[in-house]
Amino acid sequence: MKKILTAATILLLMLTACGGNDSESQDLEDITFVLDWTPNTNHTGIYVAQDQGFFEEEGLDVEIIMPGEASADQLIASGKADFGISYQEGITEARIQDVPIVSIAAVIQHNTSGFASPEEKGITSPKDFEGKKYGGWGAPLEEAVLSSLMQQEDADVNEVEIVNIGDADFFTAVERDVDFTWIYYGWTGIEAELRGQSINMVYLTDYSEKLDYYTPVIATGEEMIENNPETVQKFMNAAAKGYQFAIDNPEESADILIEAVPDLDPELVKASQEWLSPKYQDDAEQWGVQELEVWENYAEWMLDHELLEEPLDAEAAFTNEFLPEEES
Repeated sequence: MKKILTAATILLLMLTACGGNDSESQDLEDITFVLDWTPNTNHTGIYVAQDQGFFEEEGLDVEIIMPGEASADQLIASGKADFGISYQEGITEARIQDVPIVSIAAVIQHNTSGFASPEEKGITSPKDFEGKKYGGWGAPLEEAVLSSLMQQEDADVNEVEIVNIGDADFFTAVERDVDFTWIYYGWTGIEAELRGQSINMVYLTDYSEKLDYYTPVIATGEEMIENNPETVQKFMNAAAKGYQFAIDNPEESADILIEAVPDLDPELVKASQEWLSPKYQDDAEQWGVQELEVWENYAEWMLDHELLEEPLDAEAAFTNEFLPEEES
């Protein structure tokens, strides 16, 4: 009798366990999130949401992937990734070409990028770009931005030698190949601080309000929004919690990112996170909010500089619809 009860109990436990796993597996929806670049503190909120179970609470099983040969925008637009990291400038260009990608949250409220150079190069304003060598990635946008800033100081962009350095490391490039490049201060600038290397920054936002655009953003495809709005809402509920956690707990958030991506420099991650956490939301009413004026201003700037073939329908390029309601 004892043997029979034991066997029955074991069978019952096995069936319960199997049933539980099936139920759990069925309850979680598989989601793919593609990064724009190697993992860094722009992405912390996503890793926090994954680590803290915020995605799971919403019924999502999120896999974070790298873009590979195809860009994040291409993967999102084609449906090969459900969500990902993009940029206002990229989405603006994509939508003019009828690529159905939409920004659903601003990761950082203001543009923290700018042109960086070693202090000894003496580049402290756009005028100083003349006679110097700029290292970029070969996009027409770069020359347009350089020209826009330089024109304000009666400088000529034709006096700048522009070379394509691709993915070259900033510190190696400015020591060996070029005088200045375009960086995000929150990562490369902080790394310069840690290295004890003094750099000069020429921030885009110091010279043009229209260049204070959203970079980076979280994006998805129009088809995802149309066919699976509940999934988009669930994803954004969790992502918003993740970034709010990173705003409130920079040190713990940095540890989460370091544990998830052990190849990162822990000192850099912690210093970058401390610098960036207050800038996620900054002066916005809540994390992720985007304003129509920002999208219109930047698209107008691109059109004025012949980077767009036609005006952008800015209202279709982004939405705040899926940002969770603030708790009262």
